[in-house]
Amino acid sequence: MAEIKHQSRKKKFIKDFGIYAIGNLGSKLITFLMIPLYTYFVEKPSDYGYFDLCLQVCFLMFPVITLQLREGAFRFLLDTQDTTERTRIITFAYRTIGITIISTIAIALCLSLFVHIDYLWCTIALLAVMAVYEFLAQISRGLGNNKAFIAVGLIASFGICLFSLIFVAWFKMGILGIFFANILARILSIVIVEYKMKTFSRFFNIKVDLKDVSRQMLNYSVPLIPVSLCWLLTTTSDRYFVSYFLGFGMTGIYAIAVRFGGLIHTLSNIFLQTWQENAIQQYHSPDRDDFFSKVFNYYIYVLCFTIIAFTFTLKICYGWIVGANYQDSLEFVYLINLSTILFAITAYFELPYQCAKDTKRAIPSIILTAVVNITLNFILTPVFHIYGVILTSIISYLTLIIYRWIDTRRYFTLHFQVRTLIPLSLIIVSAIPFYLNDNHLIDALYILVSIFILAVFTPKELKASIINKLKKKRNYSTI
Repeated sequence: MAEIKHQSRKKKFIKDFGIYAIGNLGSKLITFLMIPLYTYFVEKPSDYGYFDLCLQVCFLMFPVITLQLREGAFRFLLDTQDTTERTRIITFAYRTIGITIISTIAIALCLSLFVHIDYLWCTIALLAVMAVYEFLAQISRGLGNNKAFIAVGLIASFGICLFSLIFVAWFKMGILGIFFANILARILSIVIVEYKMKTFSRFFNIKVDLKDVSRQMLNYSVPLIPVSLCWLLTTTSDRYFVSYFLGFGMTGIYAIAVRFGGLIHTLSNIFLQTWQENAIQQYHSPDRDDFFSKVFNYYIYVLCFTIIAFTFTLKICYGWIVGANYQDSLEFVYLINLSTILFAITAYFELPYQCAKDTKRAIPSIILTAVVNITLNFILTPVFHIYGVILTSIISYLTLIIYRWIDTRRYFTLHFQVRTLIPLSLIIVSAIPFYLNDNHLIDALYILVSIFILAVFTPKELKASIINKLKKKRNYSTI
C-alpha cells in the first residue's frame, strides 16, 4: 500500500513538474531570445540599466500593491472545492487589488505634480498590469486549471516578443518600446485568458459576505508583505547600489549578466511551483521527513548539474548572443549563477511556513538577511564594485539558509546526504576553469567531464527513475 502511495505521489510530482516546465520554460525561452534584440537595438547600457531599475521598482512595489493576495488566493483556493467559498476568496482579492491600484495611481499623480521622474507613468502602468496578470496566474493554479496557468505565461511571452519586434526593432523606440512591449503583452494575456476562463464573471460577486474570508486571507497574506519586501531588498538592492556607486552604464552590464542567471532561477521556480502544491498536500504524511529530505537533496543535485552545463555552454556562445557593448558582462555570469543557486535553496525553506500557514515566523529571518545584505553592499560595493555586490548576495543567502534550516525544524527535519557534497564541491571547483581558461574546446571538454562525474554519483533512486523513463520512451518509439 505504501509503495502504491509512493508511486502515485512521484507520478503526480513528475506530471505537475512537466506542466509547470511547459509554461515557464516556454515563456522564459522567448524572453531569453530578447536579450540579443535588446542589446543590439538599445546600444547604451545606461539606457537598459535605467529600464532594469524601473523594473526592480515594480518588483519592489508589487507586494504592497497586491497585499500578497495572489499567494493568499492560491493557498486558500487549494484547500476548497466549494463554489461559494471560491467566490468569496476571488471577490475579496479582486476588490482589494482594484482599490490598491487606484490608490497607487492617485499617489503617482500627486507625486508627478512636484517631482519629474522619467517614465513614471510607464512604470505605474507596468506595475498595475503585473498585479492583475500575476493574480490571474495564481488563481488559475488554485482552481486547478494548469492549462490556463501555462497560457498566461506563454501568451505574455509571445506578446513581449511580438511587441518588442514592433516597438524596439521596427520603430526603434528604445526602452520606451520595451515598456510598451511588456505592458501590452500582459494586457493581451489577461484579456485572452479571462475570456476563456471567465473567472471574473463566474466568481466575482460584490454582494457576497467577505467578513470571515477577508480576515483569514489577510492574516495569511499580510505577514508575507514584509517577507517579500525584505526578499526584494535582498535580491534587487544590488541594482540600486550598482547605479549609485558605479552608474547606469554598469547597471546595464550587470543587468544582462543577471538575466542569464534568471534562467537558473526559472528552473528552480518550476520546481518550487510544483513542490509548493505537493508539499502542502503531503505535509501531514507519516513519512514526511524522509520524503521532503529526498526531494531536497535531488533538488540540489539538479541545480548543480544545471549551473555547470548551462554556464560553460553560455561562455562558449556568449560572443554570438550578446551585443558588443555588453560583452564585459560575461565575467560576472558564473558567480551570479552561483548566488542564484543559493537563492533557490533558500526558497525551499519558504514552504514550511506556507504548509503550516505560519507565515509570521518567516519575518525575522528575512529581516536579518535584508540587514546583512544592505550593510555589506554599503561596505563591499565601493571597494570591489560588481564583485562586491555578488559577494554580498552569496553571504546573505548563506545566512538565510543557516537560519531557516534551524528554524524550520519545528515543521520537519531535513536529512542532508553526504553524496550531495560532491555536486556542491564541483560547482565551486568549476570557477577555476571558467575564469582561467579561454579555450572553448577545453570548456566543452570540461562540460563532458563534469557530466560524467555527476552521472557516476547520481543518487541511486534518481538514476533508476531516469533509466526507467528512458527505457519506456525507447520501447514506445519501437512500437
